[in-house]
Amino acid sequence: MRGYDDLVGRVFTIVSPPLLLLLLLAVTALTAALWYWYPAWIPRRWPRLPRLPRLTLPRWRRRTPKRATPTPARPAAPGRPHATAAPATAGTLADRLAAEGRYAEAIRERLRDTVADLTRAGLIDPDPGTTAAELTTTAGTGHPAVGPALTGATGLFSDIWYGHRPAGPPEDDRMRHLTTEVRDRLGGGR
Repeated sequence: MRGYDDLVGRVFTIVSPPLLLLLLLAVTALTAALWYWYPAWIPRRWPRLPRLPRLTLPRWRRRTPKRATPTPARPAAPGRPHATAAPATAGTLADRLAAEGRYAEAIRERLRDTVADLTRAGLIDPDPGTTAAELTTTAGTGHPAVGPALTGATGLFSDIWYGHRPAGPPEDDRMRHLTTEVRDRLGGGR
């Protein structure tokens, strides 16, 4: 205990007690601020460590990457904007998922395809945080003809993905019908 008393006595001979109290309050406030805003002051990426040189395999053990064959682009459908190559790819992906029996994922792909069409038409902004209800409200306000079909499509999507309702061929057919109706009304009103 005597060592502690000597230490406190030496500190008080160098720093006055009010100044020491002020310094302790400042350190406490700084610690509390750093604790409160903890994630903001940590860097998002830490510096990388130097890598070791990569070992090369003998030629006979190297794998050659397979090259994907490009698919020819389809001509644009009459009455629709020219930028329709992505929905055709997404539609075939949705059909492939449905053929594999992955109906919930096919329904999600069909809605993504419709959102891409609405974005291309300028009815909605491509914002990743947009919910299905906000999407329906925004697109329905900009183009009222797509409102009922889009409400049905987003409702079906929400029931399956968030309500955990099982998806099957009838739900996929209904989603296909609703998204086609949205596309037809979108193309017809423009």
